[in-house]
Amino acid sequence: MGVAITDLLERKTISFKELRGKLLMVDGPLWCYQFLTSLRGPDGRPLTNSKGMITSHIMGLFSRVTALLREGILLAFCFDGTVPDLKLAERARRAGIKKEAERLLKAAEDAGDDEGVRKYSSRTVRLTSEMLSDVKKLLVALGIPVIEAPAEAEAQASHIVKRGDAYAVATNDADALLFGSPLVLRNLSMAGRRKKTNKLAFETVEPELITLKGTLNSLDLTQEQLIALGMLVGTDFNVGGIEGIGPKKGLGLVKEYKGDLDGLFSFLKWDSFFDVSWKAVFDQIHEMPVSDEYSLEMRELDAEKVRELLIGKLEFSAERVEGSLMKLEKEMKSRTQKGLGDFF
Repeated sequence: MGVAITDLLERKTISFKELRGKLLMVDGPLWCYQFLTSLRGPDGRPLTNSKGMITSHIMGLFSRVTALLREGILLAFCFDGTVPDLKLAERARRAGIKKEAERLLKAAEDAGDDEGVRKYSSRTVRLTSEMLSDVKKLLVALGIPVIEAPAEAEAQASHIVKRGDAYAVATNDADALLFGSPLVLRNLSMAGRRKKTNKLAFETVEPELITLKGTLNSLDLTQEQLIALGMLVGTDFNVGGIEGIGPKKGLGLVKEYKGDLDGLFSFLKWDSFFDVSWKAVFDQIHEMPVSDEYSLEMRELDAEKVRELLIGKLEFSAERVEGSLMKLEKEMKSRTQKGLGDFF
């Protein structure tokens, strides 16, 4: 969703050393999209191999994951299941944006507009089923648990943290807080930087920890009010939110109406903005399907499978892959046969 309330949240800088031995839940598609939009050639297009296969997502994922594993940080990845009905409209909206971007990209190419090509290339990104399949194969080969969510990946990741089976959800979005994750970890990048929104430039960042309890206390909200605040500024289930309502104004309104959410949304004329009721959106977020059936077993590194995918299929540099595997094998061997309980 990418709910735009992060500016309201108190954050505490945390070091990689403090994260050593902790299991972090990752929204797999979200990380893939991050790399697809940030790792691009000089012309703004995603990186590809000689066969034209896009490799940006795999390259970024392999680099970040192996670096984090070498730091002793444990990872498990969640992937989306069935798309909720209320999200279908958002999927259609995004598809429309990509289609328009493709038209503008073609026009820029025909006009020899290099800046336009760089600009619109990043907006045509698509994560195909084959790309996701390769991602999952890589993660399994690296010994990382892969979990298929019943619906939203971030909701499942939050559920696992809520049950105490993992430390935090690693995401830059506030969605996990709406889904009830006790801890959210932002800016989990060994590079110490991230791409600026809609720009080719980067900014320096450090890992930040946000607690749900601290958030609710500092904002003086209940969990239900936090969800309502997210709905006011917009979620994937009510894109754009209520016109004219930003995070600060929304916070004030939610607090003013306290627990009377029906009164709040009636006052703001919710039905004038959306075809679906506010209660349906609220329930979708509050009661997102999740599962208790998952495995977080950390497996041994299968270096040969990594080589087959990265070097054999995707044509990565053998020297680079072998160098990363050599460094990783030492760390992975040190935790072989250990249960997750040894890391908490």
